Amino acid sequence: MLGDKAYSSRANRTMLRKRRIQTVIPEPADQQANRQRKGSRGGRPPNFDADLYKQRNVVERSFALLKQWRALATRYDKHATIYRGAAVIAAILTWLRS
Repeated sequence: MLGDKAYSSRANRTMLRKRRIQTVIPEPADQQANRQRKGSRGGRPPNFDADLYKQRNVVERSFALLKQWRALATRYDKHATIYRGAAVIAAILTWLRS
């Protein structure tokens, strides 16, 4: 799971670890400072793959392109199947443009 720094809490990491989900979430500077301040009691820093984290940008840009479709961004459709169809059409048209 690729995540933003906002989702780097100990509770989130523990929950994902229990489900055996590998995470790539950077540690915020304040959490790093707190861990280092505690010294050896602060524990090890969480694993972080910087190269894999850079690929998160591709997913975020894809969602940004889909949000440009007003019907998808505001969820006008009442039924999930119609909403999914609109999302698929938007994804196909975005893919064809690139």
